[in-house]
Amino acid sequence: MCCAAAALLMLGPRAAAILWWLFDTTRWNLVFNNALIPLLGVIFLPWTTLAYVLMWDPNGISLLGLILVALGFVVDVGSYAGGAYTNRDRMASIYR
Repeated sequence: MCCAAAALLMLGPRAAAILWWLFDTTRWNLVFNNALIPLLGVIFLPWTTLAYVLMWDPNGISLLGLILVALGFVVDVGSYAGGAYTNRDRMASIYR
């Protein structure tokens, strides 16, 4: 069950971003000037990228938008840090 939850957390935002890009390419083109930044964002920081695209406005991002983007960043970093923390004993046994 834990592996299934981890797989959904890792694939969920990436799949959502790809589907959103496929169905609403115009919004993504307005938010980002090139394809490299959103591609790297979807690979490494998917929740942050989704929050940024969701809250982006031509006049600028509001305070609520910045809070949501920051929350997405915390979730992204937490997903990477949580995996490292969970596997710390496994990695320690390799080096003994």
